[in-house]
Amino acid sequence: MCGIAGFISKTDERSEERSAKLDAMCRVITHRGPDEQGMAVEGRAALGMRRLSIIDLATGQQPIYNTDNTKLIVFNGEIYNYLELKKDLESRGHKFRTNSDTETIIRAYDEYGADCVKLLRGMFAFAIWDSREQSLFMARDRVGKKPLFYTVTASGEFVFGSELKVLLTHGEVTRDVDPGSLDAYLTFGYVPEEFCIFKGVHKLEPGHFLIFKDGEVRTGKYWDFDYSQERLTGSEDEIAGDLLGHLRDAVKVRLISEVPLGAFLSGGVDSSAIVGLMSEIMDQPVKTFSIGFNEDSFSELKYARIAAGHFKTDHHEFIVTPELVNVVDELVWHFDEPFADPSSLPTYMVSKLAREYVTVVLSGDGGDELFAGYTRYVTNRNRSGIEKLPQGIRKNLMRPLIAALPHNTPGKNYLFNISLDAAGRYIDSISHFNGPRKRKLYSEATQNKMNGTFALGEKLYRRIAGSSGDRDQIDNLLYLDSKTYLPGDILTKVDRMSMASSLEARSPLLDHKLIEYVTRIPSHLKLKGSETKYIFKKAIEGFVPHEILYREKQGFGVPINEWINLQLKDRIRDTLADRSTLERGYFDPKYIGILLDEHARGRRDHSYPLWTLWMLELWHRKYIDEPVKG
Repeated sequence: MCGIAGFISKTDERSEERSAKLDAMCRVITHRGPDEQGMAVEGRAALGMRRLSIIDLATGQQPIYNTDNTKLIVFNGEIYNYLELKKDLESRGHKFRTNSDTETIIRAYDEYGADCVKLLRGMFAFAIWDSREQSLFMARDRVGKKPLFYTVTASGEFVFGSELKVLLTHGEVTRDVDPGSLDAYLTFGYVPEEFCIFKGVHKLEPGHFLIFKDGEVRTGKYWDFDYSQERLTGSEDEIAGDLLGHLRDAVKVRLISEVPLGAFLSGGVDSSAIVGLMSEIMDQPVKTFSIGFNEDSFSELKYARIAAGHFKTDHHEFIVTPELVNVVDELVWHFDEPFADPSSLPTYMVSKLAREYVTVVLSGDGGDELFAGYTRYVTNRNRSGIEKLPQGIRKNLMRPLIAALPHNTPGKNYLFNISLDAAGRYIDSISHFNGPRKRKLYSEATQNKMNGTFALGEKLYRRIAGSSGDRDQIDNLLYLDSKTYLPGDILTKVDRMSMASSLEARSPLLDHKLIEYVTRIPSHLKLKGSETKYIFKKAIEGFVPHEILYREKQGFGVPINEWINLQLKDRIRDTLADRSTLERGYFDPKYIGILLDEHARGRRDHSYPLWTLWMLELWHRKYIDEPVKG
């Protein structure tokens, strides 16, 4: 596990200056790889990395070259099938200098070209410079576990890195806020993968590769979640049995490591299943790590302890208190872009706890998007009957009446939601600020600046949902969340917070072979009645304790309502009402005042909108007002 950085210049002059620049770009992400740094400045190319040593501790230093030294690679991630690939490549005449997964990638690229990415099983973001072709090839893993930012500067340099701060350290990347990305952040609480908060900067999307040659950037897609496959027709028991086999295999391949390894254990279905399978395979107790809160309604420690006791793990816990919110400025720095998921705080704390004992953890991320685990899927399906009401009535009659209701009318938000079409209803249900609320939030100047970029995030969601073909409603939502919320929020949170602690996190439930099996399971076996993750629970029934399998879903929640009302009340109010905040001109101060007042008086719970606005302002102060510092 590492962080990568680099740039391709138009000429190969001034190598000392370029080496110093690359060194600074690498050092700003030392947290991603504290063990060592590697760089190569050759010709037009400058490629570097920071290494967290996991596999081949002795000879796995990067960059790594191919046989004739015409290509070199920097790589972030882990390839779990590299030994099989190495054996195949050796049979084709390739001679290896190391026992690292990194060398396997560049040898596979020598043999198969861009198609090499289809052979890789794991999480990855890498860059290969071909000095003979004067081209750069980059690729990102299928679901987006590992990040990769890039841009072409005004002078024509191609710059890339594992984190946005790498590009900013380069010196030629401007910090002009992209209005469409800002709008998308306010809608969803994160900046989706197709956007970046700074103009002209891009994220290589999950399942995509990139080629930079002759000053041109070309991208292509090599993999996607495929719900168009023929559905499995076996019995429930047969499918559950096969599913358990796939789950066990996905866990087993992720236990390869030359350093201590453990697992996050929330006490939920997903993490408990992962820990259970690990305990089956490993010959020693699994080291498990859990986070709790003093607020009982949010703490899952009871269930984590049940799982830990059942599987006889070496268990460790940590309690998150409101005082720990003082580290929020540190979290803002690690995320690079505005990020409003408050569960990043406990994720950070459990990562720091785990790093005291291990270097690698397995997590249960991805289960909700694969197996229909969110209760919002049930809500959305229950409200689908409203679609029988003609769209004209909902849009032309209901919508104007709802808009005319006073701001604080009980049920107004619900009525607005059911007046929308299927895609709009779902987007509205997951929005921090929906369309009507954003129109009240924005200042007149901001609305004018949007100039066609308003609601680009919602349009992206609609486009993804509209590409579903003949998928049924549940599969359509699973696809949508897998393309948006999963990489943009969940995986971003886990990557940044684990890497902030120099900890590698692996996600067995997002193994692409497992995904390709699960997408063939009929959706009625994932959401059966009101039972979420039905077939997943059936597969691990009798293995994971019953009281964990069939308890009410809690999620990785954070008591921010209590914190905002008590310990954070003055800080958030002072920040949002501060002169420097208001002078940015984004928002209508009166509407900000309404949100603060209603929340303080308990008339409405505006916890998430207020947290979203607070995180945005803290991000501005860190990334716009200050120079980027490592």
